[in-house]
Amino acid sequence: MKARAFVLILVLGVIGVGVGVAENAHMGTWKLNGAKSKLGRGAPKNNTVVYQAAGDNVQVTIDGTGQDGKPMHNEWMGKFDGKDYPVIGDPTSDARSYTKINDHTLGFNVQKGGKVTTSGRIVVSADGKSRTVTSSGTDSKGKKFKSIAVYDKQ
Repeated sequence: MKARAFVLILVLGVIGVGVGVAENAHMGTWKLNGAKSKLGRGAPKNNTVVYQAAGDNVQVTIDGTGQDGKPMHNEWMGKFDGKDYPVIGDPTSDARSYTKINDHTLGFNVQKGGKVTTSGRIVVSADGKSRTVTSSGTDSKGKKFKSIAVYDKQ
């Protein structure tokens, strides 16, 4: 009897974590809407951003064009808890943190060598069909930039 109860609790716990991540407004595939975006000089152009559950973490995969104009692909895996987690595949950053502000808003910081190079907010619309990423920072050449990127949910 104890074994059945344990298995039931374990299964319900796994389902609960999965449902909690699945209901997150940020989850899914987002495509850049260039017509609505105002990308600053020196800001990367993230054409596609995918948020997906990875156990009790979130995996963020970004494909686009880097500050140098070359294709880029990077991945981040962690929690929206404000802690730094490593970035793989991005020569301009080595860590990123996301902080949940509310159900539709995240704050983020991008770091290179322990120094924050970019920070901003990600806001998903009330209907969940679009998101706006407002960011500012310093590019690899030391120039400041501001950017507003609008994405459509796929």
